Amino acid sequence: MNLLVDLGNSRVKWAYAGGQRWEVGAEAIPAEGFSLLLDRLWAGRPAPEQVVVSSVHGPHRHRLLHDWVARHWGREPRFIQAQARQLGVSNLYRDPSALGADRWAALIAARHLSPAAQCVVDCGTAVTVDALSADGEFLGGVILPGINMARAALLANTQGIRVAEGEDGDCLARATGDGVAAGSVFGLAGAIERIVAEQRRVLGAEARVLLTGGDAPRLLALVRGPVAHEPELVLKGLKLIAEAPA
Repeated sequence: MNLLVDLGNSRVKWAYAGGQRWEVGAEAIPAEGFSLLLDRLWAGRPAPEQVVVSSVHGPHRHRLLHDWVARHWGREPRFIQAQARQLGVSNLYRDPSALGADRWAALIAARHLSPAAQCVVDCGTAVTVDALSADGEFLGGVILPGINMARAALLANTQGIRVAEGEDGDCLARATGDGVAAGSVFGLAGAIERIVAEQRRVLGAEARVLLTGGDAPRLLALVRGPVAHEPELVLKGLKLIAEAPA
């Protein structure tokens, strides 16, 4: 049994995986008390064979996670890093190691799901749209603010907007909160459509579009064209990495 951990900007997502077992969970990361969060999530569980981690965080949280795993299970967690080539995916980033570990894991999972060209859209605190060719080459991608980040930016940088939550289903909003809510969701859906169109100029018009991440369900119905929802794509990539021969 392996413990797979996706340590994101705002949430920690995890899966216990092995054989037919696939147990997943997610929880918000507190500003303080990270080790207490780990106690609540995993204390008392049997030691996994491996703890494999993708993380967007820095050394402080990595050290806390490392020490917790070592103290409770006597294991060394493995923090993955993007490679030049791994499990059928080639990384064309100028510095392959600079690509986010979560993006790399998602690309590996997408390649495992289909040999077709794909646009991999991860909808979290930030949104990434990554182009994966039919030859398994990661050609590059973009990063843009997610829904909540866009709303927070409006609150922080305007004088007249004091409400950023409301009904987001109608672009003819008649209240400021509804206008911000709808603008962030419809605006992000439109941005994804435009970026996918640009990437398809290289990938081909039939490139698949995969949506993953916490906000994917909110965007799925708004992004036009055939779109597949693939939950836990990063964790599925971590599973493949964990099970690959050393």
